[in-house]
Formats: sequence, C-alpha cells, structure tokens
Amino acid sequence: MGNSVLGGRASAVFSDGVITKFYTSAAWIEGRAEAQLEEIASWTGVQKIAAFPDLHPGKYGPVGCAVLADRIFPQLIGNDIGCGMSLFQLDLPLRKLKLEKALRRMRVLGEAASEDQRWRLEEVGLPSDLFATSLGMIGGGNHFCEFQTLAGADDTTGLDASCLYLLVHSGSRGFGNAVLGAVLDGAFVGLDPESDTALVYLRDHNFAVRWASLNRQIIAERASEALRTDLTLIVDVPHNLLTRHGDGWLHRKGAAVANSGLVPLAGSRASASYLMAATDHGDALGSLAHGAGRRYDRSSMHGRVRSKKSDILAMQRTPFGGRILCEDRDLLIEEAPLAYKSSKAVVDDLEHTGAGQQVAEFHPLLTFKKTRVGRRS
Repeated sequence: MGNSVLGGRASAVFSDGVITKFYTSAAWIEGRAEAQLEEIASWTGVQKIAAFPDLHPGKYGPVGCAVLADRIFPQLIGNDIGCGMSLFQLDLPLRKLKLEKALRRMRVLGEAASEDQRWRLEEVGLPSDLFATSLGMIGGGNHFCEFQTLAGADDTTGLDASCLYLLVHSGSRGFGNAVLGAVLDGAFVGLDPESDTALVYLRDHNFAVRWASLNRQIIAERASEALRTDLTLIVDVPHNLLTRHGDGWLHRKGAAVANSGLVPLAGSRASASYLMAATDHGDALGSLAHGAGRRYDRSSMHGRVRSKKSDILAMQRTPFGGRILCEDRDLLIEEAPLAYKSSKAVVDDLEHTGAGQQVAEFHPLLTFKKTRVGRRS
C-alpha cells in the first residue's frame, strides 16, 4: 500500500490508484465518511482526494474533502453551490455595542430585503431576475450571520481587537438547488467536460458561485446597517464549488479555497472560530477545512439534547456571554454545540499535518440563525 503514518493514523491511502491524503491525526472521523471516500475513489476519472479533519458523511459523498478528477461530478458539489464564508471588520468599537438592542435589530435578517436587489445582480454580471427576492437572506441548516470579538491575532494580520467582526456563512439557496436539480441523474456517473450537459452545468454553476458571494455581501450590509455602522471585507472564501486544476477538475465539498491565503474556519456557536493561513502544501489541493464539522447528524440530535423550555432558553446563550437569535426550536436542537466536533481540534490537526496555521481566534457574541418557524431553505 505504501501508506505513511502521521500522528497515529494513515496519512495516505491508495485505492484503485487514487491517492487519498488525510490531514488529520487526532480528530475523530466517522467510519461512514471514510467509507464514502473509498466509494468516490473507485469512480471513473478520480485521481486524488484530500480529506480534512472536519470530514463527516454527506448525501452523495463526505463533507470536508477536495476531489480531483478528469470528469465532472455535479453531486460532489451538491445543491448549495458557492456556499462559503465572508469575514468583515466593522467600524464599531466593541465597547459601544449594546447587546440587547443589537439582538432586536438583527431580527431584520429574518425578513426579505426591502430594497429591490435586481441592480445588484446586474452589477456582478448576472441576470436581474435571478432569484432576486432571495438575496440578503441566510437560509437554513448550518448557515448563520455572527458578530464576533477578536480573542487574539498575529501581528501580521493587522486586525484590531477593539473592533467588532462579522462572519457570514451562506450560499446560493434555491438557485443552487435548481442548478443541481436540472442535471439528469445519469450525469452523476461523471460528465465529459466538453459535453453540452457539462457546459450548461458549468455556466449555471459559475452563476451560482457569483450569486452566493453577492448574497453574503448583502447579508453583511443588512447586518451592519442594523447596527448603524460600516464594514470592510477581510476575506470571502467559498467551500462548495468546481474549478479547473491543472488538466483536471477540482471538486470542493466543505473544503475552503486556500489559494488566496486566509481562510475562515467556523466553530459551533458555543466555540471559537479561527482565521487560518494556508501553507503551500500541494497534496492539500489548494484547500483547507472550513469548520468544525458535524459529529452527529440532524435527526439523531433530537434524541441527544433535552428540549424543555429551560433547555431551549439555555441553548440561546453561549459560554462567552453571547446570544443566539434562533426561534426555530428544531433548528436550535439540530445545530446545538454537541452536534459539532471541536473546532480547536480541527485547527490543531491542520497545524500538525502542515496544511494551515492559525493566525486569529474569534469568539461568538451574537449569532443570527432564524426568527420564524417554517420551511427551511
């Protein structure tokens, strides 16, 4: 097999000639996620796989990996095409934040944007009627908009500990779902990149990536406007997308694009988030972990977390003295901190395996999830 051992586990696995590189030494990985990686390694055209410590099972393959192939597999990207994270610095000193007032003002994110967003789509080269009414809204699942405090940073980052920061995690919502839904099931065996089906998918995929980035920007603008402050983008990094990589196609599912240097790595709402600096590690396929990664699936969380009124109220507060704005009881349970791995353990593994280096740590202060109970997007 020729496997090397790093920190007590195999760092490279060869299956049907496919190299699978694990950037984990101590973080727990569910066996079902590893089985999904093995299955992907057997697909025609797959050449290399990089798996990160946030790896966990997904619908068509595990979340937290990058897959290089000479064919296109739309299912590996999934329905939330372009999903990613954007980190902003706010022009508002932490000492001036009034938490309860901010909590009330953030409820606006649960409502559709009042301004017509069609001109924003045209501004980034997208059709003006492209899911325009969905722009500026978070969506469901693990998406969020979170005000954070800077707990520590390298001098090289230039970040100011007296300021507030904003981390937005969202994607292409119904648009990305429509793009995947338009692909025939037969395409899941892998598309010839030059085929008509692949070219249509690539066009719509690229639109969805652009749409998702714009959505995060508008969400951040709405949040900063609610607090009567301005904001500056630090970094915008997608982690669900398809890009050219040499002569092949790189599929990232929950694997952040690391070529730009800095990568946000989200914790659960009760744990720290981090800003990582990617190292020039070729085996990582220009990617890095994007978060803590799930430990338990959504359905099983309903049997793992108590749901009395007092428990629900407790889940709306964090160990850092922060607050959670989420009025969907089921979502609050499914996204409870217990559902996630340790973000610090993920960071430690990335550093230990040489994939990335922590340059800043942030603590959650106010997290927006959802203000209305209803069907999640």
